[in-house]
Amino acid sequence: MKKLKIIVTGSEGLLGKEISKYLEKKHQVYRLDVLLGHDLTNEDFVKKWFKKNKADCLINCFALNDHVTVGEKRRTLFDITLESFSKFLDVNLTALFSVCREFARNNKSGTIVNFSATTGIVSARPDLYNGGHKHPAYSVSKAGVINLTKFLATHLAPNFRVNCIAPGGVEHDQDNEFLKKYSKLTPMKRMMKKHELNELIELLCGPGSSYLTGATIIVDGGWTTW
Repeated sequence: MKKLKIIVTGSEGLLGKEISKYLEKKHQVYRLDVLLGHDLTNEDFVKKWFKKNKADCLINCFALNDHVTVGEKRRTLFDITLESFSKFLDVNLTALFSVCREFARNNKSGTIVNFSATTGIVSARPDLYNGGHKHPAYSVSKAGVINLTKFLATHLAPNFRVNCIAPGGVEHDQDNEFLKKYSKLTPMKRMMKKHELNELIELLCGPGSSYLTGATIIVDGGWTTW
């Protein structure tokens, strides 16, 4: 595979950092992340940045999630504010659309890889959260990513290919109780390791997936098959 210019948004997150580090071994990677001072909800910034930075591939790892800190109790759907609901949609869908659009506007061809989640396909399970609920807007937004991917794949073809990955839970500092619960519900009997998407991402960026567009690839150890 030739050396590609690849943009990774959310490059400093758990998966984004791992993907960026892997791709940098063979390709030129442009990192975009709020921790690096990049606000992807700012349309003016997005327009200016993508006008200056051309690339072959865009990998969108950025997203607002609803992780809770140690000792913090997860809320239920009856406690969730509409403001927080809107924030998830603003970051995970509206900003994502903006980023994809500016990439397509400023390049003649290319590939886009978006990130959904298993909770964008099936509901988050309440029995995993000790009486609390995962934020519903996270799941709603991730379901929207799948349809946005299909829309973009249809309307940007044949010059751009747009696909989506829906990963399951990634092992990262969860307590033993959660790990045991999650593993019991998964045919592979474990959570995903953070490096297990690297080669798939590279495949989706390159010629090895030249006839693949509009697809949602589920990488969840079998979670959604039960």
